[in-house]
Amino acid sequence: MARERPPGRGCGVLRRCLLGAALLLGLRLCAELRRAGPGSPTRSAPPGPAWRPPGPHLPPAPGQPRGASRRQVTYVRSGRRAPPGGGGSGTPEPGCCAPRGRPRRKGPRWHIDLQPWAGSAQSLDEEAWRFLRYISTTQIACNHMNTDSLATDSSPTRKPWSVCLDDRFNLAHQIRNKQCRLYSLGLGSDDTHFEVSMANNGCEVHRFDPSVKSAHILESQHLWYHRLSIDWRDPHPAVAAQKPRSNTRKLGSILNEFGHHKIDVLKADLESAEWKVLENLILEDVLEQIGQLIFEIHLHWPGFEVSGSDSSVVRFWYSLLKELEQKDFRLFHSYKDLSKPQLFLKKDIFNASSCYTLSWVNTRWK
Repeated sequence: MARERPPGRGCGVLRRCLLGAALLLGLRLCAELRRAGPGSPTRSAPPGPAWRPPGPHLPPAPGQPRGASRRQVTYVRSGRRAPPGGGGSGTPEPGCCAPRGRPRRKGPRWHIDLQPWAGSAQSLDEEAWRFLRYISTTQIACNHMNTDSLATDSSPTRKPWSVCLDDRFNLAHQIRNKQCRLYSLGLGSDDTHFEVSMANNGCEVHRFDPSVKSAHILESQHLWYHRLSIDWRDPHPAVAAQKPRSNTRKLGSILNEFGHHKIDVLKADLESAEWKVLENLILEDVLEQIGQLIFEIHLHWPGFEVSGSDSSVVRFWYSLLKELEQKDFRLFHSYKDLSKPQLFLKKDIFNASSCYTLSWVNTRWK
């Protein structure tokens, strides 16, 4: 006759087995935590991607231990520049490209970068001597210039507007193929000998003068007159936000309206507005679209919208010309007009004339 099993004995065995299994599991978990170290994440972390501090992150190097600390990857150099506070060490490598999907843009410039003072005294004599020596010294040789408009009788209606016709600068080739383009900026001047001469040679000539009676006049087959002026006012947005003038345009806007991409020659005879026009051209970043520059500069007073002490005015003039040099423009011709008063900011110093004509060539022009 079979013996009956005491009630509850099977359940007690099952409970002891479960407790033993739990104890073994706990001991194994503790052993793994000791091996991993205190900085390793535990298995009780919630699912999902772990939070990361701002800055570049790299995947662990091949063969890196599973429980290694993330702080080790901050010493791996990256090809991208780390943002401030990103945690990278060493000198960041220069970024050659903008981040994908976010093109790099140049920040707007409202003023040019001023050159250091000519001397510790910051005096007018120091600044004037540096400036006059700079505009009187050509920086590149030009073996072929058109000097047919050079005045031999000191006539005020004939001025030395000279362009460089060396083959290396491409203007002569453009003239021979009737593909050259000249922009002329004026303020009521009757001296159009240079423009007519270039038009007769087959150049497409556009003269911009706010005193022209009609909006657009075709004077001859290649010579246009436009009742427009290049913006010469202060480029700062606080000034630009004022009521725009209908006959004033940025050079870049005119190029877009006319469908022109390049100007072989830009001539300016602006009766003391040339300094602010030059500043606008530099800040607008359109100089790379110009092959040669011919400017008449006036030195008897600071010019329109240029102010400050005499020494700071000359420093500003000099800084503008140095900006041209930084844009690969080189002075190839300088003409001192002896028919004008010998005044420099209303002073008779260094035998300076009040008017010079300067010509530059863009050495990177193709």
